[in-house]
Amino acid sequence: MRGRYLVAGVVAAAGAAALVAAGLPSAGDDAARATSLPPGTALVTKQTLVDTESVDGELGYGDATRHKARLSGTVTALAASGSTVSRGQALYRIDEDPVVLLYGKLPAYRTLSPGDHGRDVKQFEANLWALGYRGFTVDKSYTSATADAVRDWQDDLGVPETGRADPAQIVYAAGQVRVDSRQAAPGDLVQPGAGLLSTTGTGRFAKVSLEASDARLARKGAAVTVTLPDGKQVKGKIVDVETAVTPGEGQQEDTTKYDVTVGGFTSGALDHAAVSVEFTAAKREGVLTVPVAALLALAEGGYGLEVVDGGATRIVAVRTGMFADGRVEVSGGGLTDGTTVGTPA
Repeated sequence: MRGRYLVAGVVAAAGAAALVAAGLPSAGDDAARATSLPPGTALVTKQTLVDTESVDGELGYGDATRHKARLSGTVTALAASGSTVSRGQALYRIDEDPVVLLYGKLPAYRTLSPGDHGRDVKQFEANLWALGYRGFTVDKSYTSATADAVRDWQDDLGVPETGRADPAQIVYAAGQVRVDSRQAAPGDLVQPGAGLLSTTGTGRFAKVSLEASDARLARKGAAVTVTLPDGKQVKGKIVDVETAVTPGEGQQEDTTKYDVTVGGFTSGALDHAAVSVEFTAAKREGVLTVPVAALLALAEGGYGLEVVDGGATRIVAVRTGMFADGRVEVSGGGLTDGTTVGTPA
């Protein structure tokens, strides 16, 4: 009796460990194999194997930052939802005094005046320079020359010309921002800490949640393919990976997921939409492959193939490698590109 082939429906997800033998070939089967051909055949093929997986995601602008009032007063203006605010422009106004967007990583945490030193001084001066104000050196020292430039800036803004940089009048962001939503409206009386509006960056991102079993896919910087609702495919890359752990209830174990952010692509006019993200976990170029269904479990352990040569067959032991798209990388047993092997019907 011929040794039956492996049931391979679950191999792609779990690799060789998931192979299930429906019967093992033995030395006693050799005579039968010499005169009986397998139900089907396939060719050993030299190709590139790519382990990919597609996961549903959501297109959007990424996480929003909420901006709160740092002054008491009446809201007299707010940037419109969906609008883009650039360096030097007002995000909102309290009692008609503008709170201006500048670019930088450090938050505005102190009043800057002549004699102050630090990274925040250099960041602020770099913004003044970019806005066209001159007469000072962009460095870590806030000098009288810096104060003169600040007075010119404040004059243009229509606020008191103090020569000092008030943190309550400045909001820092990495670059241009898009107003995602507003939590207040013109005419509202607010106190420090009141929510006014939320902003995001202007670039679109795809957010994907991966199960713990898919950790191999969550590699920051890895290339991915994003499929948009119209079927168009665009290239992107993983720009951020965050681990999210949800505590289990009672005796249940904690649940771990990976929140993946994909950027570096364009989505046309789409702002929010469901997308599919194809991740590449591994790639093997120029390897010999066979259908997973061609593998046999050997009585002595490991796996083999039934090589078909004319009207006869023989079992050869092979080493398995990567599994992808219903095929498996194999080596050993004298296999070459084009070798015929047996498969189930």
